[in-house]
Amino acid sequence: MPQISNLRLLISSANHPRILSPLTLKPPPPPPPSLSHLFRLKHPFSHTQNPRFLFAAFSSSYSRKPRNIEQPSSLGRRNSSSKADNKGKMAMEEKGPTAESLGFNKRRAEGKDKNDGKKNLQLKVRKLNPVNTISYVQILGTGMDTQDTAPSVLLFFDKQRFIFNAGEGLQRFCTEHKIKLSKIDHIFLSRVCSETAGGLPGLLLTLAGMGEEGMSVNLWGPSDLKYLVDAMKSFIPNAAMVHARSFGPTVGSVDVSTASSGTSDDLYVPINDEVVKISAVLLRPRYSKVSDTTKEGSSELDDPLVGVNHLAENLLVRRMHSTAEFALKPGDLSVVYICELPEIKGKFDPKKAAALGLRPGPKYRELQLGNSVQSDRQDIMVHPSDVLGPSVPGPIVLVVDCPTPSHLQELSSIHSLTPYYSYPSEESKEMCKKVDCVIHLSSASVTCSTEYQQWMSRFGEAQHIMAGHQPKNIEIPILKSSARIASRLNYLCPQFFPAPGFWSLPQLKSLPSVSKTPSEFSSCQVTAENLLKFHLRPYAQLGLDRSGIPEITSRPKIIEELISEIPEILDASEHITQMLHGNNVTNGGSATMQANKVMIEEPWLHETALPSCLEGVTREDVEIVLLGTGSSQPSKYRNVSSIFVNLFSKGSILLDCGEGTLGQLKRRFGIEGADEAVKDLRCIWISHIHADHHTGLARILALRRDLLNETPHEPLIVVGPRQLKRFLDAYQKLEDLDMQFLDCRHTTEASLKTFESNEDKDVSESACVPSDQKNGSTLFAKGSRMESYWKRPGSPVDSAAVFPLLKTLKEILRDAGLEALISFPVIHCPQAYGAVLKAADRTNSTGKKIPGWKIVYSGDTRPCPELVEASRGATVLIHEATFEDGMVEEAIARNHSTTQEAIEVGDSAGAYRIILTHFSQRYPKIPVFDETHMHKTCIAFDMMSVNLADLPMLPRVLPYLKLLFRDEMIADDIDVATVAI
Repeated sequence: MPQISNLRLLISSANHPRILSPLTLKPPPPPPPSLSHLFRLKHPFSHTQNPRFLFAAFSSSYSRKPRNIEQPSSLGRRNSSSKADNKGKMAMEEKGPTAESLGFNKRRAEGKDKNDGKKNLQLKVRKLNPVNTISYVQILGTGMDTQDTAPSVLLFFDKQRFIFNAGEGLQRFCTEHKIKLSKIDHIFLSRVCSETAGGLPGLLLTLAGMGEEGMSVNLWGPSDLKYLVDAMKSFIPNAAMVHARSFGPTVGSVDVSTASSGTSDDLYVPINDEVVKISAVLLRPRYSKVSDTTKEGSSELDDPLVGVNHLAENLLVRRMHSTAEFALKPGDLSVVYICELPEIKGKFDPKKAAALGLRPGPKYRELQLGNSVQSDRQDIMVHPSDVLGPSVPGPIVLVVDCPTPSHLQELSSIHSLTPYYSYPSEESKEMCKKVDCVIHLSSASVTCSTEYQQWMSRFGEAQHIMAGHQPKNIEIPILKSSARIASRLNYLCPQFFPAPGFWSLPQLKSLPSVSKTPSEFSSCQVTAENLLKFHLRPYAQLGLDRSGIPEITSRPKIIEELISEIPEILDASEHITQMLHGNNVTNGGSATMQANKVMIEEPWLHETALPSCLEGVTREDVEIVLLGTGSSQPSKYRNVSSIFVNLFSKGSILLDCGEGTLGQLKRRFGIEGADEAVKDLRCIWISHIHADHHTGLARILALRRDLLNETPHEPLIVVGPRQLKRFLDAYQKLEDLDMQFLDCRHTTEASLKTFESNEDKDVSESACVPSDQKNGSTLFAKGSRMESYWKRPGSPVDSAAVFPLLKTLKEILRDAGLEALISFPVIHCPQAYGAVLKAADRTNSTGKKIPGWKIVYSGDTRPCPELVEASRGATVLIHEATFEDGMVEEAIARNHSTTQEAIEVGDSAGAYRIILTHFSQRYPKIPVFDETHMHKTCIAFDMMSVNLADLPMLPRVLPYLKLLFRDEMIADDIDVATVAI
């Protein structure tokens, strides 16, 4: 491809002083045959080269933005298939290298491009419709099958939408079911924590990127909300998109009366208009009594179904029960939301209106709206009550989040809810407000208690929807499209795509907790399901509506459909199984004959010498699990970036942690297995501050904190760019994440060498961070055009804290069988990094020394010398390939790589295997690629698990994946947001 040739030509010009700029001179003689020759330099550079000049040639020639790359229309083009593009390619080849054909976006790398065309985000102002024809509440079932986040609830009106809670995965669920989040006006949080708000940053960024002006919403919650908003400001570029309003007492204030025996009558009214009145009742935990379920030695604490959330609740109760007076802590407050629709006016009687002297016309409408009018024929005022039948009270819905038994004590005695209880006596009936529906977000461990059931009975015949983590939903996948693709991949190649690790319902029924959790307590209680509705208007339809609940498709049905669509898949599955088990048929086997019909025999199928690091490797050494392989925002088929490096008995490491990472872990390993994986994490490494790479971090850390609360352990080390520290520091005011932060710049190769050389000495910051590393290593050396990229404002580093953290990290890695975790700077945004994981050498049974494997992860980047050098001799290079080969301009504009550029980097570095990931969501199932370049490469899919022992066979799987998706290699017509990539 021209851009690769241009890259070779450009960097080779650094070795020819007579060539001043490829922009002004004709191309020199033919370029070297590969990038390997150009980049085969001693790290960081050979003494015979001038690194400053070498990279200066790269940056000065290609720092300008290509023409038209920022035009929105260009982002949706399929450039590789247009005649105009082919002409453009020919022109580039004739003219030689140009700024438009390769390079990077310098402004984006320096963090300045976000100011270009800055959007003035304004709150949406909608014209309200007081006479709504349709209104309902609906369950958006985030968290049901994975039990990792709180469900969301949609309150729908003709012109307004309200969301209660925005846990991780909400965007992905709504995308699949075509629920337009752009219509949301208000988001309410029942608590402020990672469980209820983990999907909020990504949602806000998506809204901000919509349209020319972007969109903004109101955010409501208890006073803890300020901590969450402060934390998000560290990486959300425009704080105007967060119009946050909180209510309740100041967190940290001492409230003695509530702590002892008093009750709270705080009632806040965030919304009160002609469409709906939404009130909020705060629940504070009370500790005057110890519930039996929280006593030491309770078997419920060991019950796997109860889950870590309830375990954390009980531990919180124990900690706070020790004092009669206590200060409210962040996360203590919970909320009951009361949604009251206006009363439904009685039926209009035209005969009464005519008798009062009114002519048919606009005045009829005014009376129906509740306004008085002057009679046309009589000198009187006509009031609505004169012409309307009896009014019907408006429907009322409660959304209740009671997270712990101590909150239940407050809930049972709070006076603010008294008007909403039903009473048997006729005398008191007139004073009651009839509640039609109560949605319970509380976990089953709370709602199953006798006390909670008694409280529920106060609402009379109200419909109760149990939307907490109910056992019934454990087998129902939230993301049906993703589950369907996973089943098809598992059928084709189970070795690379293992079956999900969920419990089955029969397994659950054997647990003690299930026997004490009846599926239906009474006819008024139902278990929530995805997209279950409760109609509020029209009044004639008041009640439950199950018509929108997705049908459950069994795996056998999915496979039956697959075989019907692609009959060749039967033989392909058999052949791939034989191939992976070393039983490949070479002569006349029907499987081979059929397989040859569906795949092209390529030269790489007969390569190659096995790397020495794979000699004697076992299936218990290392496995790479691609949890998320998409970019920007979650989609139906691909979650955002996360890579789980499973070292089995030696623990695990996460490379990036986008939104929904915990849910993906649970889909891959099951609920129990994911808990074990989180407990065994040795380290989390984050490449850069974009939301699609780190917003799942708080949820993972909070879960680990709760799982290990009663076990002696050390805080988890999180390695990342220093902007991430600002986010984590701000967020930890909301909830303790039990972690220690280490800046990526302290884990570069030069920094680690300096650390090792000074390990037995007193270390200052200058010792920990060599002078070249302070400016970003050679890539951003002093005097280079990218120096300002590195020297961005950041929080000060306590050098005294860095040294012991590096020492701890070294010990953690050694215990995990690793020699090093090395960060290296790449070209994407300020403080963007790639990572190298190097295993320690080992000795086989004969005493032969076997070198350790090497896994390299590019993060998000343009091709650059540091990445090639870091990838030298890699066993596996996991490289982003956001764009197809025909979208070079877009790749440059966003500082990403195309498929071919990623492969060329791996080839030039001599990587044994290349795994491509981080695909634009314009490629919903499989990206566009040219198979002629895929000689050592494979395309990643969510949940793909690559064991080191299977690496030799990895490229052979690609033709079968093309077969599986042969009719689906054209991008869906989707709106791809660019704010987070």
